[in-house]
Amino acid sequence: MLTSLALIFLVGLLTGSIFSRMNLPKIIGMLITGIVLGPFALDLLDPSVLSISSELRKMALIIILLKAGLSLDLADLKKVGRPAILMAFVPATFEILAYTMFAPKIFGITRVEAALMGSVLGAVSPAVVVPRMVEYMEQKVGTKKAIPQMIMAGASCDDIFVIVLFTTFLGMAEGGAVNIKSLLNVPISIILGAVLGAALGYALYDYFERAYEKKRYIRNSVKVIILLGVSFLLVAVEGWLEGKVAVSGLIAVVSMASVLKMKSTVFVSKRLSEKFGKLWIAAEVVLFVLVGAAVDIRYTLEAGLAAVFMILIALCIRAVGVAVCVAGTKLNAKERAFCVISYLPKATVQAAIGSVPLTAGLPSGKIILSVAVMAIILTAPLGAIGMDYTHKKFLERDV
Repeated sequence: MLTSLALIFLVGLLTGSIFSRMNLPKIIGMLITGIVLGPFALDLLDPSVLSISSELRKMALIIILLKAGLSLDLADLKKVGRPAILMAFVPATFEILAYTMFAPKIFGITRVEAALMGSVLGAVSPAVVVPRMVEYMEQKVGTKKAIPQMIMAGASCDDIFVIVLFTTFLGMAEGGAVNIKSLLNVPISIILGAVLGAALGYALYDYFERAYEKKRYIRNSVKVIILLGVSFLLVAVEGWLEGKVAVSGLIAVVSMASVLKMKSTVFVSKRLSEKFGKLWIAAEVVLFVLVGAAVDIRYTLEAGLAAVFMILIALCIRAVGVAVCVAGTKLNAKERAFCVISYLPKATVQAAIGSVPLTAGLPSGKIILSVAVMAIILTAPLGAIGMDYTHKKFLERDV
């Protein structure tokens, strides 16, 4: 395991640095590192690391969501309002509809299987999007109109909506019926997650303040450990309550960090955000190398041009969905184009659930996995490069 971790960190950082010097996003190098080191290429990673890959990726995602929450100004998010809510489900719905309409003709699968494919491909990758939005917020780029805040909030909720739909369509494809209860769980899980996180955020703020008043100063490093521990528990609670009460652990993490920022002094929240930023340097490498390791390049080759064509059609229709979300706002054409670009990348969700239909024994499982793999390889770099190259040109810097 130690050798595998050494390879993940050292080779991942090296390739990331090489791509960075080429003025390309580091994550492309990290994804390629994972593909090359992974079980479907050189197979240099220990099975014990791969067996906990999903947990490690989730831990990395929690770290960046904590930093996001500590950087998010709720007052700015209130200014956005309606578009932020719509971004959580409208673009994904448009993309799923695109697969439902066109995939049966392109791949010869049923409508239900096409909808299942759409639910696998419909989620934007918070791991690609959120770190960039946090960076733009820190640079005061686009924050006057709360564009990074809107995209970050939408991307954080988007996954929950899509995964619930995936579960529903998977049941239908296996011969089950539509589960209305599952669909209702989407808003319930978001609301309960936000409430639970807010309550814990206030409780932690109160605890830190009381300790300070009693001159029992808690170091920021210890606060980081406490926040990480509580966040891991919040995500675990989601699993414990599965089938009983729908609660989104990741939304709870963002909510907790946001309330902590709102109640704490600017100095404290900034220091905590900086510390999570340092943790993200290591977490980012682990996350994207392991996402790459989950990619079976053989399925990419089998997918062919038909998969590329389908993905491009779906992304165009998804872009219409994003345009619907920002319609009627004060955003100009360039800012709306940036929102479209930000909602392109796929990675974490597709790596996590892309192989589930194949494992479930569905006839369409192989083609669904093939398209999911192709989408990661195409859209993660495309979205990352697009955001990196357009944010300074399309968004206004606040003075």
